[in-house]
Amino acid sequence: MSQTTINLCKGLPNLPKDDDGPVFAEPWQAQAFAMAVQLCDEGYFQWPEWVQIFSHEVKLAQAAGDPDLGNTYYNHWLNALEKIVAAKNIVSSPDMLTRKEEWRKAYLRTPHGQPIEL
Repeated sequence: MSQTTINLCKGLPNLPKDDDGPVFAEPWQAQAFAMAVQLCDEGYFQWPEWVQIFSHEVKLAQAAGDPDLGNTYYNHWLNALEKIVAAKNIVSSPDMLTRKEEWRKAYLRTPHGQPIEL
């Protein structure tokens, strides 16, 4: 992919904002959001493709009983991100599983209230 950012995804609708910009409940939500936008900007996928995968994740969750109160929005975002990254062979599924396990172990060994580091 090109090293130049082409900003295909600027001006995304329905992003929660305040006067300072996007608002996220947790840092990981901002990171997941930024990863999807960056991958789109770098040309790994087009935004309509992302919307289709993300929408499908939301529908699956609702069919499974998600009450759609807004608090699970970024869980669906993360699921869609994992799916599109695997489908596009950006990162292999085994590599993603390895990284998830590394994060899980780091979480378990981190004292409460401290930042998690790999």
